[in-house]
Amino acid sequence: MHARLDREGWIVHAGPMLAKLDARSGVVGRRFADLFELRRPRIDDRVDLLMDGGAVRLRLRLRQPPATGLKGVFVPVAGGAVVNLSFGIALQEAVRDFSLTAGDFAATDLAVEMLYLIEAKSVAMEASRKLNLRLQGARIAAEEKAFTDTLTGLGNRRVLEPLLTRLIDAGSDFALLNLDLDFFKAVNDTLGHAAGDHVLQQAAGIMRAETRDSDRVLRLGGDEFVVILEGPVDRARVDDIARRLIARLEEPMRWEGRPLEISASIGAALSRSYVTREAGAMIAQMMDDADRALYAAKAAGRGRHVVHDPSEGG
Repeated sequence: MHARLDREGWIVHAGPMLAKLDARSGVVGRRFADLFELRRPRIDDRVDLLMDGGAVRLRLRLRQPPATGLKGVFVPVAGGAVVNLSFGIALQEAVRDFSLTAGDFAATDLAVEMLYLIEAKSVAMEASRKLNLRLQGARIAAEEKAFTDTLTGLGNRRVLEPLLTRLIDAGSDFALLNLDLDFFKAVNDTLGHAAGDHVLQQAAGIMRAETRDSDRVLRLGGDEFVVILEGPVDRARVDDIARRLIARLEEPMRWEGRPLEISASIGAALSRSYVTREAGAMIAQMMDDADRALYAAKAAGRGRHVVHDPSEGG
C-alpha cells in the first residue's frame, strides 16, 4: 500500500491496495492531502514541506468515512517522494470496511499471518469464555445443591447462620420460628418413608404459601423446620402466621387414597427482644429461646405455638 508523489504532493502512482480505498473516485491524479488528514507531524497537510528532508514517520487517517487510521513512512526521492502506508492496529477494521482479501496484500506482508493469529486468539478466547461460563454454572449449581434440601427444595441448615448473621448485622427486625411436625413419626412408622416424604413436601409447600417472598423457610432435618419472618414484625404478626400455619398443616393430606393427619408445634423468638446485636451470641440465644418455646408448645398439648417472653427469664 504505497503512493508516489510529485514535489507538490500530487499522487502520480498508487499501489493496488491504496487504490482500493477509494475505488469510485480513484487515487491517482489527486492531492495526497485531499485523501489523508495528516495527524503527525503537524504541518497543516503541507507534505511538500517534507520533500527536502529525510525519511519521516507519519500518523494519518482517511478523510472519507470510515476515517480509518493509518501509519506510514514518507521518503523523499528524486522528483518527489514515496509514501509507504500500513493499517497498523486498525487492520481488522480495514479488512472488514474495504472487503480486503489475502490477494490484496504483498506476498512479503505479514498482515495475513497477523489476521490468522488474531482470529485464532478470538476463537481461543471464545472457547475460554464458554468454558468459564460452564465452570461458573457448575460451581453455582454445586453451591445451590450444598445449601438446598433435595427433598423439599428449601434451604437447609447451612443457610441458617449466614442468613441470621446478615439480618443482625443489618439491624433488621425479624422473628425466628422453630416448627416441628406433630405425629409425623406415626405416618412414617405405619405407612413408610414414601408417605413421610410426601408429608414433608406438602408441609414445605404450605409453609411457602403462608409466608411472604421476603420470608425464608428452611428444613433443618427430619420434621424440623425454621421460618424466618423479616420485619417489621411483632408478636401479633407472629401469632397470626403461627395460627395459620398450624391450621393449614392440620388439614388432612392424601396419600394413595388415604388421609394423613398431622399437626405442628411452633416456638418463636423476636429479634427486638434482645439487647445484644453481636451476631454469634444473639443467634445462639434466639435458637435456645425458640427451642424452649417449642418444647413449651408441645408440653401444652401440641398443635400450639408459644412466643418466647424475655420477661419470664430462662
